[in-house]
Amino acid sequence: MRRDANAGTRVEQQEKSAREGAGYGRSSVRQYLTVKRKLRSSKPVWMAYPRHFPRAKRLKQDLETDVLVVGAGISGALIAYTLARDGHRVAVVDRRGPVMGSTPASTALLLYEIDIPLIHLKRKLGARPAERAWLRSKAALDALYHLARREKIDAAMSLRPSVYLAGEVLDAHGLANEARARERLGLPSRFLDRHALRARFGLSRSAAIVSDNNVAADPRALASGFLRRAQQLGAQIYAPHEIADIHSRKDTALAMTKDRFTIESRQIVLCTGYEVPKIVPVEGHSIQSTWVIATKTQPKRLWPEECFIWEAANPYLYVRTTIDGRVICGGEDAEFADTGHRDALLNDKAKTLEKKLAIMLPRVDPRPQFAWTASFGQSNTGLPSIGPIPGHSRCYAVLGYGGNGITYSMLAAQLVSAAIGGRRDPDAKLFAFPT
Repeated sequence: MRRDANAGTRVEQQEKSAREGAGYGRSSVRQYLTVKRKLRSSKPVWMAYPRHFPRAKRLKQDLETDVLVVGAGISGALIAYTLARDGHRVAVVDRRGPVMGSTPASTALLLYEIDIPLIHLKRKLGARPAERAWLRSKAALDALYHLARREKIDAAMSLRPSVYLAGEVLDAHGLANEARARERLGLPSRFLDRHALRARFGLSRSAAIVSDNNVAADPRALASGFLRRAQQLGAQIYAPHEIADIHSRKDTALAMTKDRFTIESRQIVLCTGYEVPKIVPVEGHSIQSTWVIATKTQPKRLWPEECFIWEAANPYLYVRTTIDGRVICGGEDAEFADTGHRDALLNDKAKTLEKKLAIMLPRVDPRPQFAWTASFGQSNTGLPSIGPIPGHSRCYAVLGYGGNGITYSMLAAQLVSAAIGGRRDPDAKLFAFPT
């Protein structure tokens, strides 16, 4: 096994013991921990903006740390920052490099509104769990916005109202009931009838819910900003290195890289996004495909308040603006994960999005300058699974994001840091993996 000449034998002995105890041979490090995917294709609009990214280094010897975070996207960035701030020694490993996975493909409409309407989620989970999930989503988004501002992370963040338009999932009557359910929880949502919707936003639908204090951001800049802050707090980033195998024991966890280094830690947190590790339960979760276009800058053609727009439909169209006046429009989501088929549909899907955008917002020039496609995770409830991996002590995972990916990344940082720090979080069971 390749290792630094000065490395001691203790980790070698632990690694050998771990493999023997788990029934692994020496070839076990050639296994793959995650199912590899081509997470995105073509060039997302965020790649056009120059950003300062954290530097990663290569492992030169086996490593010992308090917490190993696997994945250097937005979830890994927020978790690494939070744990480093808490005083833990943190190492981050990514098989590509910092912010090179699915994060740049995000449209970064940071919503507290969950994909599953509150009145529907109550029927799935029960009234109290559904209400707690919605309230916690709102608290996580608020926390992320204020944290980024406090840390002076330049990610083009701004507060935006979101407009949730009537569709086949919720018609005007359903939206009125949904608005009342949210208002009873104190969530900043109001029902708009056809006339009020047209008067305020110039949009033509039978009804909508407008919700205040959602957040627009540049996802690539947000993730890189928190990774840099984590480094300033002592976290180390290693890439490209792929974790091939993990073994946890009572007092330690061992991760073996494909290039045959061993990382010993007290805890491991898997933030691999939509490349789901094989040891993580996936029941109730699925991988789907989405397509997105972004227009040229056109600040004089935009709609009132530059609100987020999305639909009570399945699949739904979603629209936002960038800080320099581009329009981002995404949707046409499909329930398959085959990346070849997904990529082949990009031109046709981009044309469909262009046509739908022109109908929804006639003043906008809908022609795309950027078009991309990506895989994303979805769950039956619209909620993520976050917490300890059943049957793998000292290992945590973050899984399933839907339309609330970055909001749930902040929630994951809160839940995981509490668990590793020995603090009780009242919502931990609500988002835990089933046992």
